[in-house]
Amino acid sequence: MQRAAAACVTSVVALFGAPMAASASEAALGLPALAAPPAAQVALGRALFFERRLSINGTLSCAMCHVPEQAFTANELRTSVGMEGVSLRRNAPSLLNVAFVQRLFHDGRAGSLEEQAVMPMIHPDEMANPDLAGVVSRVSTWPEYRMLFRRAFGSGRPTARGMATALAAYQRSLLAADSPFDRWRFGGHPDAITPQQQRGFELFVTQGCSSCHSVGERDALFSDQRFHNVGVQMRSEASRQRDLRVELIPGVDAVMTRDALRRIGVPDASDLGRQEVTGHTSDARAFRTPSLRNVALTAPYMHDGSFDTLEEVLDHYRVGGWQADPRQDQRIRPLPINRDERDAIVAFLRSLTSPRLPDCANAAASRRACGPTR
Repeated sequence: MQRAAAACVTSVVALFGAPMAASASEAALGLPALAAPPAAQVALGRALFFERRLSINGTLSCAMCHVPEQAFTANELRTSVGMEGVSLRRNAPSLLNVAFVQRLFHDGRAGSLEEQAVMPMIHPDEMANPDLAGVVSRVSTWPEYRMLFRRAFGSGRPTARGMATALAAYQRSLLAADSPFDRWRFGGHPDAITPQQQRGFELFVTQGCSSCHSVGERDALFSDQRFHNVGVQMRSEASRQRDLRVELIPGVDAVMTRDALRRIGVPDASDLGRQEVTGHTSDARAFRTPSLRNVALTAPYMHDGSFDTLEEVLDHYRVGGWQADPRQDQRIRPLPINRDERDAIVAFLRSLTSPRLPDCANAAASRRACGPTR
């Protein structure tokens, strides 16, 4: 599986080359300036994003793992489900503000959104196409896409580069900022967040959280764009050695032993994180620092979805991560905070939710349908 993924990376990098540079334009409050992608490319990318026929058997689309109504992640699943129900290793990261991510995927194997966009199409456990040429050939037979390609690129003939460019353009349009925190810190509104949230931000900074989830003077991405081992992968591996309590119906539980689970399931795949890309043991079990914007909407958390709540995430750091991992980042130390202080940090994190989410991200609340438009 890892060799197949590596081959996928090599072929896509060769096709698309260096990341696209964005020119400056008016920014959403709290975010750096970013050029607006061409509307026609966004429209084509959106259609492709919802298109199940891009997968080898017509069952999977991008939107099935990155659900717009769920902040472009999947709240019900710890890790994504791939072709014919296979369980993938990692949680689907939110695509909100993904335009600012320098290296894509949890392990950073893609250097641009253009590279990232087509990798799932040819991953054997995701859309499972043997190559991009077959995908392009299939899209070429769909008459409804000819006008979309013509509007986006001046030609009605689909290409792999065109699909990648359009999907990247759509993802760059998914900006979500102007949160209560942004209005308080960058917008000059002292009452935009509560005293508890202000206290939470103070603790966030003084306890060192902002050393990885960075906050600037004019904007804040809440990520240093680097890769860190915070002890989660080894913690998850240790937890899988214990018996599992399963809720059969509300109020009725059963305990399954590890032997029973091994008989009915498949072994969990190992995950070395960034090391799988770089080959360096110093990158073992290190994963990209995610942005914390809109984090209240994107549970479950961590690369493997192993924490259900923000409180669980903070409790992991309160005890110093998983100190049995010899590769854990040396900055991870027990946080000397009490429960009230933890709750203040969580309240601050909830203030990072944008009131104006893009596209269909508010559809669940308003009961609007979300789907492809052409």
